[in-house]
This record gives sequence, C-alpha cells and structure tokens, in this order.
Amino acid sequence: QVQLVESGGGSVQAGGSLRLSCAVSGNIFSITAMGWYRQGPGKQRELVATITNDGTTNYADSVRGRFTISRTNAKNTMYLQMNSLKPEDTAVYYCKGQIYATVYWGQGTQVTVSS
Repeated sequence: QVQLVESGGGSVQAGGSLRLSCAVSGNIFSITAMGWYRQGPGKQRELVATITNDGTTNYADSVRGRFTISRTNAKNTMYLQMNSLKPEDTAVYYCKGQIYATVYWGQGTQVTVSS
C-alpha cells in the first residue's frame, strides 16, 4: 500500500504562487501513476494534473500553462507548482497514487485564493 501526505497549502492573493508537496511512503516503486486532484466548495472532485512513471504529464484545461506537476527521481515526493492563481483555484487539493487499479488518497491541503 501507499501513504500520501500533502503540505504547502495556504492563503494567497490572486496572481500569486504556491507549491504543494506530497510525501509518498510505502510501496513507492509499485506506483504506476500519480496525480493531483482538487475539490472546491460545492463542487465535485476533479483532476488537476497527472504524471506517469515515464514522466508523461497531463493537465486539466483550466490549469494548463499555470500549474506544473513534477516528482523526485526517487518518487518519494511529488510537487504541484501553481502560478498565476485565480479565485476559482480555491479548493482542497489531494494527492493521488495508483498501483494498477487501486487508488490511494492523501488527506488534502487547503488552498485559498483571494481577489
């Protein structure tokens, strides 16, 4: 199994930046894919960005060009660099790991963007 712990959330003004971190432990090298999701107030949880073992990345249209997903070579930390933040980015951000079809979630970290 995999354990995921997010950190780095906070409150920023629109146009600002934050970097979220996800500490990964457990069967790190069994992970087949990782990603970031978010859930805003009154909204469904949605995909933000994903990264596969070969480094291929994918972004939601709403964040492409502003957010960057990355991970360390050891795969024990995943990052989400968020630039040009908008109020609509306000959400709880969750780190997700997968081992084939099994999904693991972190506890989430709050990001609040004010106008």
